[in-house]
Amino acid sequence: MTDSVTTGSVTHATIWRHRTPRTALLLWVFWAFMVGMFVWCWNLMTARTMWVFVYDAPRAAQDLFSRALPPRWEYLGQLWQPLWDTISIATLGTLLGIILAVPLAFMAASNTTPSRLVLRPFALFLIVATRSINSLIWALLLVSILGPGLLAGIIAIGFRSVGFIGKLLYEAIEETDINQIEAVTATGASKAQILNYGIVPQVLPTFYGISVFRWDINIRESAILGLVGAGGIGAQLQASLNVLAWPQVAVILLLILGTVLVSEWVSARVRAALI
Repeated sequence: MTDSVTTGSVTHATIWRHRTPRTALLLWVFWAFMVGMFVWCWNLMTARTMWVFVYDAPRAAQDLFSRALPPRWEYLGQLWQPLWDTISIATLGTLLGIILAVPLAFMAASNTTPSRLVLRPFALFLIVATRSINSLIWALLLVSILGPGLLAGIIAIGFRSVGFIGKLLYEAIEETDINQIEAVTATGASKAQILNYGIVPQVLPTFYGISVFRWDINIRESAILGLVGAGGIGAQLQASLNVLAWPQVAVILLLILGTVLVSEWVSARVRAALI
């Protein structure tokens, strides 16, 4: 904003202002509102906090770490099978999520949906619904229905993956280059051929990247599903926590960390090779 003042025949220098007075006032009101909201939320969260435990937290953490060290490395031999179960849950759950998410993504995309009034809202609802429920909640519900075990974990990871993969994929479908689609259409191609030659080649690199990235995330989420009975290394973690076997807990946590680092490296390499 610039202001200039004229006195008689003399025009004074123009004064530059970053914001108008009204904008500046609204900005101050906004920040005052945010500060007030922060104070209100802080008071709400800490209303029942027992600060004596908070002040004692450093000593309690030091005591816990002293009990967990050194890790019980001989326990590592009992963790390879649960670790394999965790990787299997993540991998099969990702595949299940892909199988369910791909048709939903094409139904949700505005340029490929067969029905804007029925199928598209239905597909968008399923994508939002599956993404809004945490994998632990899915696992808890499925364990109560199917019983404890790997199947509940696989389905929980699959349901959780549907929303993530479906949302990113349908957005990629909607962002496809219209010129390429029009070129294929101009040849007299059918709808299936337009989809196969005009849209799918454009979204394949994104699809590969999304799938590998979701598998990497699922490795991390699968590691804790055993806490609610869905199998994997999380079950060993829960068993060790129940008996306060802190050296075993330390080994499990280090193994989970190592697995996540390896999956991150594999995910990055595969995405670099495919995209």
